[in-house]
Amino acid sequence: MMTIYIAMPDALLVVRRQVGVWHGERRLEGLPAQCLAADPLRPEFVCCGTFGHGLWRSVDAGATWRQVGAGALRSPQIMAVAVSAMERAGEYGVIYAGTEPSALYRSEDGGQTWHELTELLALPSAPTWSFPPRPSTSHVRAIGLDPNAAGRLYVAIEAGALVRSFDGGRTWEDRRPGSPFDTHTLGLPSQLPGRIYSAAGDGFMHPGQGFALSRDAGDTWERPSAGLEHHYLWGLAVDPADPETLIVSAAHSPNQAHNPTAAESAIYRWSGGSAWQRVAEGLPAEHGMLGSVLAASQVEPGVFYAANNLGLYRSADAGHSWEPLDLPWPEPEGRDGRRPANMMAVEG
Repeated sequence: MMTIYIAMPDALLVVRRQVGVWHGERRLEGLPAQCLAADPLRPEFVCCGTFGHGLWRSVDAGATWRQVGAGALRSPQIMAVAVSAMERAGEYGVIYAGTEPSALYRSEDGGQTWHELTELLALPSAPTWSFPPRPSTSHVRAIGLDPNAAGRLYVAIEAGALVRSFDGGRTWEDRRPGSPFDTHTLGLPSQLPGRIYSAAGDGFMHPGQGFALSRDAGDTWERPSAGLEHHYLWGLAVDPADPETLIVSAAHSPNQAHNPTAAESAIYRWSGGSAWQRVAEGLPAEHGMLGSVLAASQVEPGVFYAANNLGLYRSADAGHSWEPLDLPWPEPEGRDGRRPANMMAVEG
């Protein structure tokens, strides 16, 4: 059974397909869900970070939830979470959680206890990290776990750096020359060891710089941008059937990606090193659409999902065309415009 978890401003939306029909249920009612992760080897084990209300976990595929890490995670603003397939401790995958202000934590017992990875904040670039809407702080926006190397992880700070560790977060290497500055979403396909994709905000100030890829585990970076007409990138998802096919969501500016009164964004497809292609069939009009969060599942080759302020959409042909899923969608409300913060799709 396919399950899609969507982090909404006031709940976690759990969407399931049963006998060809999609159903949605609200969980963590009233909490601003922010980030999501499932254990790749135990998909019923799910973590959801919230803004201001800490980290929550479910061991029954989202049916019930309980808070973990209260007191151990010094900030209740949980901005990123990831569960490792390569690093295991008994029945659990190692969990990494990132917060605002920027800090990173590690748990080896399913979230019962936590250890702060303090060397992250000793990096030379740390004093320069700053999130423009709240410039006195910064946060961990994304955590990428290498699917082929235990203990190798990448942490994206919004804004200021993409940094890496080769030993489970004990020691760190600062941002590399040419690496993305403002990564929002990372993709690390398991079929291509060393490949990293970054959807970043770099292109807002420097057109052509929004998308970045590394073929050597982050040593060097390329910026293929032919065909990209929007340069502020937000979401990213990689086709499980073809690790050189991916989609991104993009806008001309942060305001158009996130502010419903100025909303205008697009989705692009990139495959095999060809130019980016703007895709629109079956999607809402770009004017009025906030930047989409994107997802793909390892058990659905060639399938992508996109969620935005207007609904949830599915592509069964690797991003060429889309169809809306028949689900009630919250009406726009306030500045957030019912904009999803994150999404993931898992079997289970």
